[in-house]
Amino acid sequence: MLLEALYHVPRDKWAYAYDSSTIHLRIRTKRDDVEHVYAMTGDKYNWDGTYQEIEMEKAAHDLMFDYWEVAVKPKFKRLSYAFKLTAGRETVFLLDTGIQHEAPTPPGDHYEFPYIHEVDLFKVPEWAKKAIFYQIMPERFANGDPSNDPENTEVWGGVPKIDNFFGGDLKGVLDHLDDLVALGINAIYFTPLFVSPSNHKYDTVDYKQVDPHFGDNTLLKQVVEACHDKGIRVVLDAVFNHCGEQFAPFQDVIKNGESSKYADWFHIHSFPVQVKDGVPTYDTFGFYGNMPKFNTANPEVKEYLLGVAEYWIREIKLDGWRLDVANEVDHHFWREFRQVVKKANPEAYIIGEVWSDSLNWLLGDQFDSVMNYPFADQVMEFFNGGMDGYDFSNEMGSLIMRYPQQTNEVVFNMLCSHDTPRLLTRVGNDKRKLKLCVVFLFTYYGTPCIFYGDEIGLNGGGDPDCRKCMEWDPKKQDRELYDFYRMMIDLRKRHPALRRGRFRFLQAVKNDPCIVYERIDEQMHFTIWMNNTGKQRILSHPMETEDWFDALTGDGVKPKNGTMEIGLDPYGFRILCRKLK
Repeated sequence: MLLEALYHVPRDKWAYAYDSSTIHLRIRTKRDDVEHVYAMTGDKYNWDGTYQEIEMEKAAHDLMFDYWEVAVKPKFKRLSYAFKLTAGRETVFLLDTGIQHEAPTPPGDHYEFPYIHEVDLFKVPEWAKKAIFYQIMPERFANGDPSNDPENTEVWGGVPKIDNFFGGDLKGVLDHLDDLVALGINAIYFTPLFVSPSNHKYDTVDYKQVDPHFGDNTLLKQVVEACHDKGIRVVLDAVFNHCGEQFAPFQDVIKNGESSKYADWFHIHSFPVQVKDGVPTYDTFGFYGNMPKFNTANPEVKEYLLGVAEYWIREIKLDGWRLDVANEVDHHFWREFRQVVKKANPEAYIIGEVWSDSLNWLLGDQFDSVMNYPFADQVMEFFNGGMDGYDFSNEMGSLIMRYPQQTNEVVFNMLCSHDTPRLLTRVGNDKRKLKLCVVFLFTYYGTPCIFYGDEIGLNGGGDPDCRKCMEWDPKKQDRELYDFYRMMIDLRKRHPALRRGRFRFLQAVKNDPCIVYERIDEQMHFTIWMNNTGKQRILSHPMETEDWFDALTGDGVKPKNGTMEIGLDPYGFRILCRKLK
């Protein structure tokens, strides 16, 4: 065994309480180097009476490492533990004090999980595990009230630009809620709704007023109430990293300079505040002078923004916040933010916009979830032919091992958004590839999200082209694609195994872009077969039982001589399942 590859620390994603009675342990070994790993566990005050040696499961792998995992239910909520690893005739033990070849004397030198404290548990909202999100940019979704249109509003369906308007509003959303229910949506994520001069509203001017081009606060409350009546949760976008240049406190700084009582609300390097040679004299989002960055360490700023977060939770019974540019705001602020929001609504779902490894924000004291752009990037690369099944399984294994299980169950997975090209465009306008991506989305860990219009075939390049108007004419919609989305949403909603079951690749090999993987819980076992090539393929995998059926048609599917063989069209898929109980 390569001892240098062994890794475990008694914290973070490696040893954590999953619930009030369960501790998850993980350990890393070199890829294909170790045959068996056992967790040697017990209570340090009663070792002999509680000792268990539990074999761990190889839960995932990446290019260099295997990751082993086990769930332990300690009798007295505390745990001492070590690891025994075997390969051939070699046996080693990994302890808190290091690696040794002799069996340890318990519980000395063992790792410890001192106690499962209820108050320390990282609890995520249960409803988010069942959610099917739909992202809406209100300005581009539907124009329900032309009377509140901005000046120079263009004809619906025109070419999107960075600064043009088409008149979408909250009344338009209200008018189409039944369409979302018919699709199967049970959660909405709105991009910003508050007063702002732009069409995207990420340069907020008034954080407690709905932009008049969208409606007003009363209408927003009506929309949320209507959503709740139809079983739809609502999450709003919070822009707390920066504001718009027309925000009153920043205007006061422009007017009064250093003497402004709001001067410390922002990160200002020199006065007067201005943009010199393209670079602002104050910190901003990117280098956009119209988006000055808040000093969230300032107690007054903190009080103001936390007040905004609490206000909307209480005022409209909001179900959560999506946090823009969350990685550029200090951790102290987000810790207080979580306390304020969860006090107002313990079931609020908090999603941070972080585009990379986000573990620092996902340890139970800040966010419940993040926008999982790394997931989208790997899915796009694989289904566009950029890697084989072996590499794809490595990349997905690495993503799975980034976070604790409760985070994986609600991580916010999308295939595109207002900040990326649209899904159909990302797959070269090949609807077959799009369907493979969507099948993977709805049969993988996490909380799936659809960007408005993807379900009826909207395409578009990067911003602003991805922000097209929703197409409401059925004759111009791809209704076959719509039915496919509705079918996949229904399948996921009906089967908990597709939401909480174990995920594992069954077939993912070098130089072959076809994959087979499974989702399994106590009730159901699913296997998903994908031909990610332009040729017909027959995929096979050992399967002994004969009680499999097609999850979408209900037709029985039987293996031959212990091997299941599935014929697939180019870029085709099939989902099989069997009942375990």
